[in-house]
Amino acid sequence: MAIIFPFVLLATIAVVQGAMWYYARQIAVTAAREGVSAARSYQATPGDGAGRAREVLARTAGDSLRGYRVSTAGSDGQRVRIQVSGTAQSMIPGLPGLSVSQSASGPVERWTVPGE
Repeated sequence: MAIIFPFVLLATIAVVQGAMWYYARQIAVTAAREGVSAARSYQATPGDGAGRAREVLARTAGDSLRGYRVSTAGSDGQRVRIQVSGTAQSMIPGLPGLSVSQSASGPVERWTVPGE
């Protein structure tokens, strides 16, 4: 038992840390998708999408996604791209968490005339 227990404990910590990273990743992709949805709307700007992504992160991230950043780099008049990055919480205090970066993109809505 004294030989096996440290490996079992280490495996348990690794599984929980992996779950925490996955959860932080899901928070980031949800915020990015919400931001893209807001920025794609007619007459909206990439800044509107970034604001929406920050609102979602403020409501859902808590301690699970730390030091998050929202970027609209890569957006142009035709497509909008929102990238959310941050760090997942670490199981071991004092150690840095795993890096998380997720993005979403989509075409900007615009009025068109049929046949053109």
